[in-house]
Amino acid sequence: MAEVTYAVRELKRARYAVAAVFCIHGSVTGSFATRVPWIQEHASVSPGQLGLALAFPAIGASVAMPLAGRVSHRFGARAALRGLLALWTLALVLPSLAPNLLTLCVALFVYGATSGMADVAMNALGVEIENRLDKSIMSGLHGLWSVGALLGSLGGTVAAHLGADARLHHALAAGVLTVAGVTACRWVLDLRPAEEEEPPPRFALPPKSALLIGAVGFCAVFAEGASLDWSAVYLRDVLDTSAGLAAACTTAFTLTMAVVRLVGDAVVDRFGAVRTVRIGGVVATLGALLVVLAPVPGVAMAGFGLLGVGIAVVVPLCFAAAGRSGPNPSQAIAGVATITYTSGLIAPSLIGGVAQATSLVVSFCVVTLLASGLAVFAKVLRGGDRTRTGAGEPSPARAVDPAP
Repeated sequence: MAEVTYAVRELKRARYAVAAVFCIHGSVTGSFATRVPWIQEHASVSPGQLGLALAFPAIGASVAMPLAGRVSHRFGARAALRGLLALWTLALVLPSLAPNLLTLCVALFVYGATSGMADVAMNALGVEIENRLDKSIMSGLHGLWSVGALLGSLGGTVAAHLGADARLHHALAAGVLTVAGVTACRWVLDLRPAEEEEPPPRFALPPKSALLIGAVGFCAVFAEGASLDWSAVYLRDVLDTSAGLAAACTTAFTLTMAVVRLVGDAVVDRFGAVRTVRIGGVVATLGALLVVLAPVPGVAMAGFGLLGVGIAVVVPLCFAAAGRSGPNPSQAIAGVATITYTSGLIAPSLIGGVAQATSLVVSFCVVTLLASGLAVFAKVLRGGDRTRTGAGEPSPARAVDPAP
C-alpha cells in the first residue's frame, strides 16, 4: 500500500511538472508574438517579406518534429525534454538578433524546429501521465499552454509599451524561462524504451491511424487559425465595426479557448473523446454559420465565441488519441503535430486567397464546412480511448527511473 501511495504521489508531481512545461512553452510563443513589429523594423523587411519569414517556424517544426522520438529513445524522456525545452526557450533570442531577411528566415526556422521537437516530447509525456491517471488531462495541459501564451504576451506588451529593446527583453525572458523549464523537468517521468525496442527512424511517414486523427486536428486548427487571424478583419470589413471592437473579438476568442481547455477535461471524462468532439463540431459549425449569416457585429462575435468553444479541446484530444494509437507514441504524435502545424500555416493565407477571389463571407463558408467535419469524423478518435491500468502503472514496454 505504501508503494502504491508513493507511486501516486510521484505521478501527481510529474503531472504538475508537465503542466509547468506546457505553460513555459506557451510563454515563449507569447513573448515572441508581441515583439514581431520591433523585429520587422530591426530587420528592415517589408510586410510581404515578413509574411514569408513567418512561414519558417512552421516549416522548421514540420521538418524537425519526427526527430523528437529518436532523441527521447536515445537519452530518455526526461533528459530529452530538458534539453529540447532549453533549446526552445533559448531560441527566443534569435529572431530579434536578425539584421536582414535571410538571417531572420534562418532564425525562425531554428526557432520553429526547437519548438516542434519540444512540443512532441511534452505531449508524449502528457499522454503517458493521462494513461496512468486514467482520466483526461490533455485539455487542461493545452489550456495552461494558452495561459502561458497570454502571460508571455502580457510581458511583451509591457516591454513594448516601455520601448524596451526586444533583444534585451527576449534575453531576459529566455534566461528566466530556461531556468524554470530545466527546474520543472526534474520531476517529469523518465520513460525509457525496453531493451529490445528498436530506435525509431530519423524520418518516417506517420502511421495511417495518425493520418486520420491528424485530419480531425487539421479541421480544428484551420478554424482556429482563420478565427485568430481574420476575426478582427471580418468585423471591420464585413460588418463595419470599430477597430477597438474588432480587436476585442480576437481577444475574446483567445480567452474563450483557454477557459474551455482548462475545464474541458471534466467534459471529456464525462462524455468520452468521440462524443465530446462530435458535440464540439456541432457547436463550432453553428458558430461558423452565425459568423457567415451575422447581420450585426454582436451576432458575429457570438459566432466566433461558439467556434472557440467547439474547437478548443479537439487538438489536445487528437494528441491523446495519437499517443495511444500504436506502439510508438512519439512518432504518432509527431505525425499529428506535423499535420496540424501545416493547417495552421496554410489557413490564414488560404482564407485571404479565397477572400481576394470572392469575399470573406465565402472564406468562412469554408471554415463552416471544415467545422462540420469534426462532427462527421470524430469517430476516428475512438481507437484512442484510455485503457484502465490503475494509477501509477506504466504502459507496456516502458520503464521509469525514480525522480532525483
